[in-house]
Amino acid sequence: MYSSSLPLNLESKTMLSINMKNSTQFILDRFAIALSMLCAVHCLAVPVLLVTFPSFMVSFHFDDHVFHELLIFLVVPSSIIAILLGCKSHNSQQVLTLACIGIVALIATALLGHDVLGETGEKSATLIAASILAFAHWKNYSLCRHNSCNH
Repeated sequence: MYSSSLPLNLESKTMLSINMKNSTQFILDRFAIALSMLCAVHCLAVPVLLVTFPSFMVSFHFDDHVFHELLIFLVVPSSIIAILLGCKSHNSQQVLTLACIGIVALIATALLGHDVLGETGEKSATLIAASILAFAHWKNYSLCRHNSCNH
Protein backbone atom coordinates (compact mmCIF):
# COMPACT_ATOMS: atom_id res chain seq x y z
CA MET A 1 0.00 0.00 0.00
CA TYR A 2 2.84 2.40 0.81
CA SER A 3 4.58 1.74 -2.51
CA SER A 4 1.41 2.49 -4.50
CA SER A 5 1.15 5.95 -2.93
CA LEU A 6 4.72 6.85 -3.95
CA PRO A 7 4.06 7.04 -7.71
CA LEU A 8 0.91 9.04 -7.03
CA ASN A 9 2.92 11.52 -4.96
CA LEU A 10 5.58 11.80 -7.67
CA GLU A 11 2.86 12.19 -10.28
CA SER A 12 1.16 14.84 -8.15
CA LYS A 13 4.43 16.73 -7.76
CA THR A 14 5.07 16.53 -11.50
CA MET A 15 1.56 17.77 -12.28
CA LEU A 16 1.96 20.57 -9.74
CA SER A 17 5.24 21.59 -11.38
CA ILE A 18 3.61 21.56 -14.85
CA ASN A 19 0.64 23.55 -13.56
CA MET A 20 2.94 26.12 -11.95
CA LYS A 21 4.84 26.55 -15.24
CA ASN A 22 1.55 26.86 -17.13
CA SER A 23 0.15 29.37 -14.63
CA THR A 24 3.34 31.46 -14.83
CA GLN A 25 3.14 31.42 -18.60
CA PHE A 26 -0.61 32.24 -18.55
CA ILE A 27 -0.05 35.15 -16.15
CA LEU A 28 2.85 36.51 -18.22
CA ASP A 29 0.85 36.21 -21.46
CA ARG A 30 -2.03 38.13 -19.88
CA PHE A 31 0.37 40.71 -18.44
CA ALA A 32 2.04 41.26 -21.82
CA ILE A 33 -1.35 41.56 -23.56
CA ALA A 34 -2.43 44.11 -20.94
CA LEU A 35 0.78 46.09 -21.44
CA SER A 36 0.24 46.07 -25.20
CA MET A 37 -3.28 47.39 -24.64
CA LEU A 38 -1.92 50.04 -22.27
CA CYS A 39 0.56 51.08 -24.92
CA ALA A 40 -2.21 51.35 -27.52
CA VAL A 41 -4.42 53.38 -25.18
CA HIS A 42 -1.48 55.62 -24.35
CA CYS A 43 -0.68 56.23 -28.02
CA LEU A 44 -4.28 57.09 -28.79
CA ALA A 45 -5.15 58.99 -25.60
CA VAL A 46 -2.16 61.31 -25.15
CA PRO A 47 -2.86 63.40 -28.27
CA VAL A 48 -6.52 63.76 -27.23
CA LEU A 49 -5.52 64.73 -23.69
CA LEU A 50 -2.99 67.26 -25.01
CA VAL A 51 -5.66 68.95 -27.08
CA THR A 52 -8.34 68.73 -24.42
CA PHE A 53 -6.27 69.57 -21.34
CA PRO A 54 -3.03 71.24 -22.45
CA SER A 55 -2.36 72.95 -19.12
CA PHE A 56 -2.87 69.71 -17.20
CA MET A 57 -0.45 67.80 -19.43
CA VAL A 58 2.18 70.56 -19.23
CA SER A 59 1.96 70.69 -15.44
CA PHE A 60 2.08 66.89 -15.29
CA HIS A 61 5.50 66.91 -17.07
CA PHE A 62 4.56 63.87 -19.09
CA ASP A 63 7.53 62.49 -21.04
CA ASP A 64 6.42 60.21 -23.84
CA HIS A 65 9.88 58.72 -24.38
CA VAL A 66 10.25 57.66 -20.74
CA PHE A 67 6.86 55.95 -20.89
CA HIS A 68 7.90 53.98 -23.99
CA GLU A 69 11.19 52.94 -22.40
CA LEU A 70 9.37 51.81 -19.26
CA LEU A 71 6.94 49.75 -21.31
CA ILE A 72 9.79 48.17 -23.27
CA PHE A 73 11.56 47.37 -19.99
CA LEU A 74 8.40 45.55 -18.79
CA VAL A 75 7.16 44.07 -22.06
CA VAL A 76 10.33 42.51 -23.43
CA PRO A 77 11.30 40.30 -20.46
CA SER A 78 7.73 39.20 -19.70
CA SER A 79 7.10 38.46 -23.38
CA ILE A 80 10.28 36.44 -23.81
CA ILE A 81 9.60 34.32 -20.73
CA ALA A 82 5.93 33.71 -21.57
CA ILE A 83 6.60 32.87 -25.22
CA LEU A 84 9.51 30.53 -24.42
CA LEU A 85 7.52 28.72 -21.73
CA GLY A 86 4.63 28.36 -24.14
CA CYS A 87 6.76 27.21 -27.06
CA LYS A 88 8.21 24.45 -24.89
CA SER A 89 4.66 23.16 -24.62
CA HIS A 90 3.31 23.62 -28.16
CA ASN A 91 6.40 24.16 -30.39
CA SER A 92 4.60 26.65 -32.62
CA GLN A 93 7.02 28.42 -34.95
CA GLN A 94 4.27 30.88 -35.86
CA VAL A 95 3.99 32.10 -32.26
CA LEU A 96 7.76 32.38 -31.93
CA THR A 97 8.09 34.27 -35.22
CA LEU A 98 5.24 36.68 -34.45
CA ALA A 99 6.64 37.35 -30.98
CA CYS A 100 10.13 38.03 -32.35
CA ILE A 101 8.76 40.39 -35.00
CA GLY A 102 6.64 42.22 -32.40
CA ILE A 103 9.48 42.53 -29.87
CA VAL A 104 12.05 43.70 -32.42
CA ALA A 105 9.57 46.18 -33.92
CA LEU A 106 8.69 47.57 -30.48
CA ILE A 107 12.32 48.01 -29.51
CA ALA A 108 13.24 49.59 -32.86
CA THR A 109 10.25 51.92 -32.71
CA ALA A 110 10.99 52.94 -29.13
CA LEU A 111 14.64 53.65 -29.86
CA LEU A 112 14.47 55.10 -33.39
CA GLY A 113 10.82 55.68 -34.18
CA HIS A 114 10.41 59.39 -33.49
CA ASP A 115 13.62 60.40 -35.27
CA VAL A 116 13.11 58.13 -38.28
CA LEU A 117 9.32 57.94 -38.66
CA GLY A 118 8.12 61.15 -37.03
CA GLU A 119 5.46 61.35 -34.35
CA THR A 120 2.58 59.89 -36.38
CA GLY A 121 4.77 57.16 -37.86
CA GLU A 122 6.09 56.25 -34.43
CA LYS A 123 2.59 55.90 -33.01
CA SER A 124 1.45 53.84 -36.00
CA ALA A 125 4.50 51.57 -35.85
CA THR A 126 4.10 51.14 -32.09
CA LEU A 127 0.42 50.21 -32.48
CA ILE A 128 1.24 47.70 -35.20
CA ALA A 129 4.12 46.16 -33.23
CA ALA A 130 2.04 45.99 -30.04
CA SER A 131 -0.80 44.36 -31.98
CA ILE A 132 1.52 41.74 -33.48
CA LEU A 133 2.96 40.95 -30.05
CA ALA A 134 -0.48 40.84 -28.41
CA PHE A 135 -1.66 38.44 -31.14
CA ALA A 136 1.40 36.24 -30.54
CA HIS A 137 0.58 36.15 -26.83
CA TRP A 138 -3.06 35.37 -27.52
CA LYS A 139 -2.03 32.46 -29.80
CA ASN A 140 0.51 31.31 -27.21
CA TYR A 141 -2.10 31.43 -24.47
CA SER A 142 -4.68 29.60 -26.62
CA LEU A 143 -2.29 26.85 -27.70
CA CYS A 144 -1.02 26.28 -24.16
CA ARG A 145 -4.53 26.20 -22.80
CA HIS A 146 -5.55 23.71 -25.50
CA ASN A 147 -2.53 21.51 -24.70
CA SER A 148 -3.26 21.53 -20.96
CA CYS A 149 -6.85 20.34 -21.46
CA ASN A 150 -7.49 16.62 -21.12
CA HIS A 151 -9.75 15.71 -24.05
